[in-house]
Amino acid sequence: MAWFRRSGKKSDEPKEGLDAAVTEAVIEPVTASKPDWSPPAEKLLEVKNVERIFHVGSRELHVLKGIHMELGWEQLVMLRGRSGSGKTTLLNLIGGLDKPTRGEIYFQGQPFHEWNDDERTVARRKDIGFIFQSYALLPLLSAYENVELSLRMSGTPRSEWKGRITHCLELVGLGKRMHHRPFELSGGEQQRVAIAKAIAHRPKLILADEPTAELDSQMGAQVMSVFRDIIESEHITICMTTHDPTIMEVADHVYQMVDGRFVS
Repeated sequence: MAWFRRSGKKSDEPKEGLDAAVTEAVIEPVTASKPDWSPPAEKLLEVKNVERIFHVGSRELHVLKGIHMELGWEQLVMLRGRSGSGKTTLLNLIGGLDKPTRGEIYFQGQPFHEWNDDERTVARRKDIGFIFQSYALLPLLSAYENVELSLRMSGTPRSEWKGRITHCLELVGLGKRMHHRPFELSGGEQQRVAIAKAIAHRPKLILADEPTAELDSQMGAQVMSVFRDIIESEHITICMTTHDPTIMEVADHVYQMVDGRFVS
């Protein structure tokens, strides 16, 4: 499966407003249409004996210590643990934002750990979506425009934007709020915009870092319900970090992390 492709084709001529605001961000997107989803035989992701060591001054900080895990198709998987247990570091490795010091990571059977920065960037644009604790929405753009930005970055054909954006926002229950800006939305609504943005380009894997941490229990439950709906309807696997025991029951699998290791 070839993921990385350099393109010599220039992006469309920028226009005023949103077009002008994102011109700098749209650099050689992958423009091929995404094929219909069908689950291959291999695991979506495999992590084999992964270690991550950071050098702090003259000493080594051993954050991950031999991690083994698998992600299947259409699953909700949680990484549970206290702050400093290594959850976010592992999430960054799975998403290609960092590389392991030792060990192997295979994404759809491909050696993700061997790819260079450009190859991993294209993989993130095409097949991985991110949801952050802070929502990561652009404050001057509406919910619709924030989701549109995701499609621009992935190189989705312009003719597909309107239908896909509307579908994603309706899927998370914001069909009537799509033209509101983030400051006009509640925290739960902003998180749902972030979810719509993450799924818009039809990724196979969503990585969510403490997506319910800033929400009350009711809003958190609503977000988890949205997660279950999009796993079924969009055929997406979600891997998220959390330390909230109240949402564990909706997971297909929970990995408990303590000091850089999984414990039973």
